[in-house]
Amino acid sequence: MPDSLLGSTLDPERLQRLLAVGRGLVSELDVDAVLDQVLSVARELTGARYAAVGVLDTQRKELERFITSGLTDEQHRAIGALPRGRGVLGVLIDDPQALRLHNVGQHPKSYGFPPGHPPMTSFLGVPIRVRGEVYGNLYLTEKAEGDFSDVDEEAISVLADWAAIAIDNARAYAGERDRRAELERAVGGLEATIDINRALGGETDLDRVLELIAKRARALVDAKLVVILLADGDRQTLTVSAMAGEGDPALIGSAVPIDDSLSGAVLASQQPARMTEVGKRLRHSLAELISADSGLIMPLSYRGAAVGVLGAFDRADGDFTDDDERLLASFASSAAIAVATAQRVAAQGLRRSIEASERERTRWARELHDETLQELAGLKVLLSSAREGDVALAIRSAIEQIEVSITGLRHLITELRPAALDDYGLGAAIEALVQRVRGSSGLDVTADIALAYEGGLADARHEPEIESTLYRLVQECLTNAARHADADSVVVTIEEGEQAIRVVVSDNGSGFDVGTAREGFGLVGMRERVELVGGVLEISSTPGSGTTISADVPARPRRAELERPAAGDGAEQREAG
Repeated sequence: MPDSLLGSTLDPERLQRLLAVGRGLVSELDVDAVLDQVLSVARELTGARYAAVGVLDTQRKELERFITSGLTDEQHRAIGALPRGRGVLGVLIDDPQALRLHNVGQHPKSYGFPPGHPPMTSFLGVPIRVRGEVYGNLYLTEKAEGDFSDVDEEAISVLADWAAIAIDNARAYAGERDRRAELERAVGGLEATIDINRALGGETDLDRVLELIAKRARALVDAKLVVILLADGDRQTLTVSAMAGEGDPALIGSAVPIDDSLSGAVLASQQPARMTEVGKRLRHSLAELISADSGLIMPLSYRGAAVGVLGAFDRADGDFTDDDERLLASFASSAAIAVATAQRVAAQGLRRSIEASERERTRWARELHDETLQELAGLKVLLSSAREGDVALAIRSAIEQIEVSITGLRHLITELRPAALDDYGLGAAIEALVQRVRGSSGLDVTADIALAYEGGLADARHEPEIESTLYRLVQECLTNAARHADADSVVVTIEEGEQAIRVVVSDNGSGFDVGTAREGFGLVGMRERVELVGGVLEISSTPGSGTTISADVPARPRRAELERPAAGDGAEQREAG
């Protein structure tokens, strides 16, 4: 309660009204609403026709705001610019004490009124002090009956004290609200950064990382649209690689030159750019596809080099602020690490894939040279010698040689792509593989294959990628056991559950120390194949105790329409025949 109420000489009715007003004011948490209510009550208590509150600027030299009550919109337009605190209004600024006048226009410091200003004579002004400092002044003019009285002055002084308490509360609440909002934004930025850091450890697919960055960045600064542009290998262009929000789908894949674009300037300088009038700043395809009023473009920098830029457009609540820029800059640092890591993983995967392909080419070249080519050369020698000897014997020998070569070529073709895998499915293909390995290597290989039943038929088909991955996994395990592990026996187990197919291949070979040994290309290739289809590979081995390789791969049945022969195809023709 204001001290001015203690010992007040106001009549009980006014005291009750002021107490009721005070309770209402201190519960209001918006400063503008407090000022509007103060003006309304001030006119009610004194019978003044007009009321105003002048809010001082930070230097307390003039009025920063001037809020009125009682003037019509037409009168406001006629008056023009609102007062800045000169003349009689300036008296209260220089000497913040209550001021009562019979006729404001006769005061020595009165500047008079501008054309169109309504007539005003009687005047009452009191300061509003918040925590001992003058916040502004409350002005009343044109009392309905005579001049303002001592009772009016006392009532308005009490009201000004109530207003000061309410303004202080509202400003404290606004400050707390702003601090809370700032803290929430900071926490949001931290959470978004944590999400990106998690992506570093758990997600290496570049497209998924970019999608996560775009969505989190948009939520972080409450933007209508976020796009990510990555620098191409030649550092000549930036390509839109991901987007989130209200954007034209044609954005994805569009490119802008680095040397002649705002995004390129941000990439080169590694300094953010904040803008309004986006249409005038953007160029090339971005200007055609992005419709926005404001924007914030941030470099994605990693180890001193920018890998791309992140652009946010049209904040939901006004233009982008300094806080937005700081939050997005912090977020962009982690985002750039995630992008660079994903790019590096993709490059390493491509490099390993190329290396694996080269090894396979070398292997098939050696096989063709050492077997098929040598057999053909021997056949040529055999046929050449037939000119001078027993032709019939030479022909028989040549036929035998050709049969051996055909068998070898069939073996090579089967290694490249077994026909049984395409024609009969995974189970049949692996059984055929096991038989070939038994015959060619002498290994004691046993297989326990339990694939799901579908429509009453065993060995239900799965997506070609799944079948190929599991076949190559078993093939590589058997090859390693035969050539490198000095194994005598191998057990292959395949079991299909509701969600996954589990493959376990165990041998009794020499084994190795998983903790210290560097995975060879064969093991790396197996792991990559399994991970590409969403599976998990585990390797268990100790020196002298053999090796067990197990994998869990998603069970993805082939869609029925892919299995059904098309109208008029070979199956239908055979059945018709």
